[in-house]
Amino acid sequence: MAASAPIIVTEADPALSAGARDAVRRHRRSARAGGPGWSVLRYVYSALIFLAALFPLAWMAISGFKARNEVVSSPFQFFPDVWQPQNYVDIASDPQFLRAVGVSFGGALLFAALSLAVNSMAAYVFARLEFAFKRTIWVVVLMTMFIPGMAILLTSYIVVTRMGMLNTLAVLVVPGAAAAVHIFFIRQFYLGIPTSIEEAALIDGADRWRIFTAIFLPMSKPVFVVVGITSFLAFWNAYVWPIMTITEPDSALTQIQQYLATFRSERRVEYGLLLAGSTLAATPVIVLFLIFQRYIISGIRISGIK
Repeated sequence: MAASAPIIVTEADPALSAGARDAVRRHRRSARAGGPGWSVLRYVYSALIFLAALFPLAWMAISGFKARNEVVSSPFQFFPDVWQPQNYVDIASDPQFLRAVGVSFGGALLFAALSLAVNSMAAYVFARLEFAFKRTIWVVVLMTMFIPGMAILLTSYIVVTRMGMLNTLAVLVVPGAAAAVHIFFIRQFYLGIPTSIEEAALIDGADRWRIFTAIFLPMSKPVFVVVGITSFLAFWNAYVWPIMTITEPDSALTQIQQYLATFRSERRVEYGLLLAGSTLAATPVIVLFLIFQRYIISGIRISGIK
């Protein structure tokens, strides 16, 4: 007896019901993804990554409820023997902590705004204008992305010292506002904007500044969220540069990271207060990311299309 030919079922087969078509579609997606086993493996892998990222934060937050001697004697004990919220109460009620949070938050907002203004204008110039040695200058700008910040730390310190900027808000905000990586991201986004929009505006008599402020800036929300948040985090987490440039004791410009450093000394470390303070300092950053995570991912994706 001759073998019967295999029957091939497709989604377009009119004999299939809607439920059968859905089953065929799910089967094809499962086959492309590697089958049910592969899906389970992906979920397990994602769960492990999530736990690995969450564990240090959870340990830090819970250890803030421990006494100092308990943190030192039992560092691998996850939960404290006795929950002591006094560390968090002491930190949250400390006027110096509240002032440091205010300085860090206000300075980070100012730094992010300045970063957006400077980097967006530079990105527009490189994306839309034509001038001599444009490609060469752009390559030089990109090369600065590969220079570690520590390599130019001393040079930057000498410059701001000679300019008389030490112990001022300007020394915290101005030097790092222009960043090649941010110029790159915004430029990539601007390259994706159709030139026909810009040409129509030029025909209507708009100048370059009008085109930039009225067309490009309103369309830049996704990439601005990415640049703004990364700039905010860079200022919030800064430690070495503020330590070098804000040298006055009990300065009104003391940031949150400098405040946390006061719990560490050569002879003693107040681990309970340090961990509680670190948890409170990390909370605004985590909340900020949770609120804007959709825009961050969208901005990175859109900027990487070109």
